[in-house]
Amino acid sequence: MTEQTESAVRHETPGMNDEPRAPLRRVVGLFRPYRGRLAVVGALIGLSSLVSLASPFMLRSVLDDAIPHGRTGLLTLLALGMVAVAVVTSVLDVVQTLISTGVGQRVMHDLRTGVYGHLQRMSMAFFTRTRTGEVQSRIASDIGGMQLVVTSTAASMVSNLTTVVATIVAMLVLDWRLTIVSLLLLPVFVTISRRVGRERRKITSERQRKMAAISSMVQESLSISGILLGRTMGRGPELTGRFSAASDELADLEVRSSMAGRWRQSTIQIIMAAMPAVIYWATGLTSAVSIGTVVAFTTLQMNLFRPAVSLLRLGVDVQSSLALFGRIFEYLDLPVDIHPGTRTPETVRGEIRFEHVDFSYGEVPTLSDVDLTVPAGTTLAVVGETGSGKTTLSYLLPRLYDVTSGRVTIDGVDVRDLTFESLAETVGVVSQETYLFHSSIADNLRFARPSATDEEIVTAARAARIHDHIASLPDGYDTVVGERGYRFSGGEKQRLAIARTLLRDPPVLILDEATSSLDTQTERAVQEALDTLSHGRTTITIAHRLSTIRDADQIVVIDHGRVVERGTHDELLAADGPYAALVNRDRSLTSA
Repeated sequence: MTEQTESAVRHETPGMNDEPRAPLRRVVGLFRPYRGRLAVVGALIGLSSLVSLASPFMLRSVLDDAIPHGRTGLLTLLALGMVAVAVVTSVLDVVQTLISTGVGQRVMHDLRTGVYGHLQRMSMAFFTRTRTGEVQSRIASDIGGMQLVVTSTAASMVSNLTTVVATIVAMLVLDWRLTIVSLLLLPVFVTISRRVGRERRKITSERQRKMAAISSMVQESLSISGILLGRTMGRGPELTGRFSAASDELADLEVRSSMAGRWRQSTIQIIMAAMPAVIYWATGLTSAVSIGTVVAFTTLQMNLFRPAVSLLRLGVDVQSSLALFGRIFEYLDLPVDIHPGTRTPETVRGEIRFEHVDFSYGEVPTLSDVDLTVPAGTTLAVVGETGSGKTTLSYLLPRLYDVTSGRVTIDGVDVRDLTFESLAETVGVVSQETYLFHSSIADNLRFARPSATDEEIVTAARAARIHDHIASLPDGYDTVVGERGYRFSGGEKQRLAIARTLLRDPPVLILDEATSSLDTQTERAVQEALDTLSHGRTTITIAHRLSTIRDADQIVVIDHGRVVERGTHDELLAADGPYAALVNRDRSLTSA
């Protein structure tokens, strides 16, 4: 299952078969809006580095001058100076950390918001081929994994680089010969770190794919629907075993990531730790350098090695994080196939036209040359066999998909020319699958119109025939509906969806098999609410039960994506064609 899960994730998301890697220039570009604050951070870091270099020189004066010659006044001043250096550098470090961390968090905020906003503009096609857990993993896990690099790497890199440069200059001032000896091995260290970084980047990319697979597994199997399916099928233990296997693979990857290059980096640290001993040995043999100079130099040397090692580690972290940035940029670069228009109509009558519309999800056409007119304020019912293209037709009006050819218009205006906001205000949808958030009833209803008052919410609920039930609940409109509304029956959820749509008050309404899964008594109550909702609006009803559309002003029959018959209920029955056959079959099933 874990192999199948990861395979699914790889094939459902564009680019997952390759190791995504972001160009460093693009990553740096994320910080460009905050370059002013970063300049302040750089100035503070530079000042801190310069101030800290004073300590070794004061230490040399203590050892070579103040103590040997008994100059207590000078000794006191030098000691106070060393304390002052520590205080100043600490204060500067706190201030620059505050600013740099703030910049890093803003960059992460920009990335999260950018990805979320970009995905909001994607068509339904993207979400039908991409698992929800994969999307969640990109936004939460991948961006979360970059936090340390984004919030501290830039400041740490500037700080360490400034310290290294300043320290090398100070070491050259003390003794150029010892400085050359100290720097001979640095190119070797850089080469080793680059190799470790490449190794970790590959492991990081694989680890994030595993985490996405686990996220998808959790989202699917621990949702309400997943729990119901797992329990009723008796598959709980097997699902636990699959999750355990995937988690075990992730644990192995985490160990590999942590240990990648660990021995090589330990070798670097051992060599760096041994360098002061080498300096002591060399200067002890020659006696050409004073004790104060040796101590000051080795102090500077340690000040050099610490930021040098930190820089090498930062380089490894940056290379590893490029895989995470690559996965985020991969989503940001997904082409948006549905772009908003610019028109906002002042008034909407609600006349709908499908003008020679073709649509295809792939190579096989789903709709072919559909030509329909729905006058304002009338009802169109669309019927046909399962898979005939009925629901697809309803997707084109609110632009969940765009037509392949032809056009769909509202009052003569192509829906592709309308802004998304005006289109959402114009077209309301009540579908068979009602989605409710894990929040209160009032919050779910206000999702349609956040400015709605309590009185307006109650009025909408009364019209939807659901107010009495809500009022009977202990918490009334503050009752939490539970995930996807599982605390309510199908009919109750449908009436909540109707109340939500009533609050939005759209002039055009799409009812997509809104009563198909309900029992007869519940269907009657929901149908009354739908009749209230449809009154005075242009309504397109995707019908499953033909008994609900007898009074429609116009009925069309779709077969294999084509309109094969149209007329009123009586006209189509008299024609004794496809519609009459559907009605007779519906009657047979009802009587049975």
